[in-house]
Amino acid sequence: MQLEVAEAVAVLERTPGALRAMLEGLPSVWSDADEGTDTWSPFVVVGHLIHGERTDWIPRARIVLEQGPDRRFTPYDRFAQFRESQGKTLGDLLEEFSILRSGNLETLAGWRLTDSLLALEGIHPEFGPVTLRQLLATWVAHDLGHIAQVARVMAKQYREEVGPWRAYLPILER
Repeated sequence: MQLEVAEAVAVLERTPGALRAMLEGLPSVWSDADEGTDTWSPFVVVGHLIHGERTDWIPRARIVLEQGPDRRFTPYDRFAQFRESQGKTLGDLLEEFSILRSGNLETLAGWRLTDSLLALEGIHPEFGPVTLRQLLATWVAHDLGHIAQVARVMAKQYREEVGPWRAYLPILER
């Protein structure tokens, strides 16, 4: 399926609400749970998504669209959320994510992207040349991956409690 901006936005605009519905008001045993060493809790995931809203998707799209002499993307700090989320509540993070995403989608809509603009390239620090279409498709897949991650982390909290039903719950084994 080729990316169409309107179809991508239909997913991107729902992510903050989906996470709010899953997480808002839950006890911290759910939002702070993880899958073990070097894994992320739902709280950390939301912080990561916020950092992406600030430094990844739209900033990189601007680099691509400007087509300046230096189209290299700044390397992304996948762990910035650990320091940036300190002292905040999950409610704070959910609200911040919603506001940032709304603003970024307004920016995206204002660009009125055509197929020729979507074909423009930037330079990823690891992958080399990538198109704007690929960047936007990755944004959608990234959101969906983290929604699935949040659901998986939460489900695993009852991994042992489900008893024999575990055989029918593949989410608990990933």
